[in-house]
Amino acid sequence: MPYREQQDKAADGPEGRPSGATGGAGAEPSGPSRPILTTSRLSKAFSVGGAQQHVLRNLDLEIAPGSFTVIMGPSGAGKSTLLYALSGLDRPTLGTVVLDGEELTGMGEDALARFRRSHCGFVFQQAHLLDGLSVLENLLAVGLLAGADRTAVVSRAAELLERVGLPEREWAKAPGMLSGGEAQRVAIARALMNRPAVVFADEPTGQLGSEQSSAVLDLLSEVHDDGQAIVMVTHDVRSAARAQRVLYLRDGRIADERPLAGTTQERTEGLTGFLTRMGW
Repeated sequence: MPYREQQDKAADGPEGRPSGATGGAGAEPSGPSRPILTTSRLSKAFSVGGAQQHVLRNLDLEIAPGSFTVIMGPSGAGKSTLLYALSGLDRPTLGTVVLDGEELTGMGEDALARFRRSHCGFVFQQAHLLDGLSVLENLLAVGLLAGADRTAVVSRAAELLERVGLPEREWAKAPGMLSGGEAQRVAIARALMNRPAVVFADEPTGQLGSEQSSAVLDLLSEVHDDGQAIVMVTHDVRSAARAQRVLYLRDGRIADERPLAGTTQERTEGLTGFLTRMGW
């Protein structure tokens, strides 16, 4: 049984109905124009000193399958809060999030956790690898938790570690023995382990030097070129220029957006001009 089908079978509820993905065997395929991710009137507020602080305000958003979208904006604009709401890591105060045909805001905690495991990949500023496990075991844990067969999980993990350029001699090492760039490459491999609908990346190069950052961005671009949808938060213009589309968040709202195309220089110059107009 193919790896993703094993995941979908494992995610079935007690009556055989999927509790998460619509992408398993026998599921109705999404049409080419159907968004992979949508929000409607998405809002998030926190209680601070007895007062409500509104971080996200009535956001309507669509993300196309296989697209690369970047979220930018000033500090405190709600970028990471939006990313967490889109991925089900945090619940909005109001509004809905629909990812891969499933409404996240209507799920219970257990169902939401299962859905995230099989449909969302995460790359953060820190790699957050488990020090008590080897590099390889960090990937195996993700696949096994999703309920896939161990043989298929081992094969998938080896495939991904080779793809991100980590030599096999490094696989048995503890994560603490890796460089920052190597650890982030492993984190990307881990994010791809369960063939997610969307990879969510929050400042994935924020702790890396320029050379390591370029290597990580090259890898994300390659993954996107293979059809993977990516939503990334960044404050770095060179990182954002890798995307197809940049959303500019201000005061919890999408103030404007900019499509990107052309050469690297054209994309960077176009984005720089856009950010200047936005008061970046």
